[in-house]
Amino acid sequence: MSGSHNLLSVEGLQVAYGEAVAVRDLTLNVPQGAIVALVGTNGAGKTTTVQTIAGALRPKSGSVRFDGRNIGGLDCKLTVELGVTLVPEGRLVFPQMTVEENLRMGALNRRAAPNLVRNLERMYDLFPRLKERRLQLGGGMSGGEQQMLAIARGLMAEPRLLILDEPSLGLSPLLVVELFATIRRLNADGVTILLVEQNVRQTLQTAAFAHVIEKGHVALSGTGQELLDNPFVRKAFLGL
Repeated sequence: MSGSHNLLSVEGLQVAYGEAVAVRDLTLNVPQGAIVALVGTNGAGKTTTVQTIAGALRPKSGSVRFDGRNIGGLDCKLTVELGVTLVPEGRLVFPQMTVEENLRMGALNRRAAPNLVRNLERMYDLFPRLKERRLQLGGGMSGGEQQMLAIARGLMAEPRLLILDEPSLGLSPLLVVELFATIRRLNADGVTILLVEQNVRQTLQTAAFAHVIEKGHVALSGTGQELLDNPFVRKAFLGL
């Protein structure tokens, strides 16, 4: 990671729900062009962290810098305009809209709107099944297809940083393998990715760098391979 430009830098982040502190003194970096993962148990603060980065939650203190600009506390619409897109946990496709209508919803920001037609074709090249089903309602698709659609809708915004929150949740093992292949392909095409996942083995095999989140702060950091070899990670997350 040394020598890489940090596209995202989070320092001393604290986020609270009322009096309950969910994230405390959290610091992490995402180098441009990398896949960086956040792993941890349920309730560790991973989703709160990425929602704050994306502008869905306001930080109590600390800084969130994207390409050198402090975006902490900015509205979601503004962070999308700057190039930060969150694909939230649970897919959240628009069930009564067609696949193509869902994709068009992802391109509403001023930066992406002029390139809508080109990006639609790019999504259909990346995800041929979406092209086959472009007139089908989003709510009638399988879980794996909905996840493809959610990721493609996020990519329609032309993100410089794509945040994926639990993208493999509820998918079959075969679809999980396909999903991680897609993540690697997107990264090879130049998309910087911040990945939140409970599928720890595949995540650490995919990510260049990862952070273990515990009780709202970073407890452990390292390359994917270093964490795969770490005794604590092997015992706590891999059952070894």
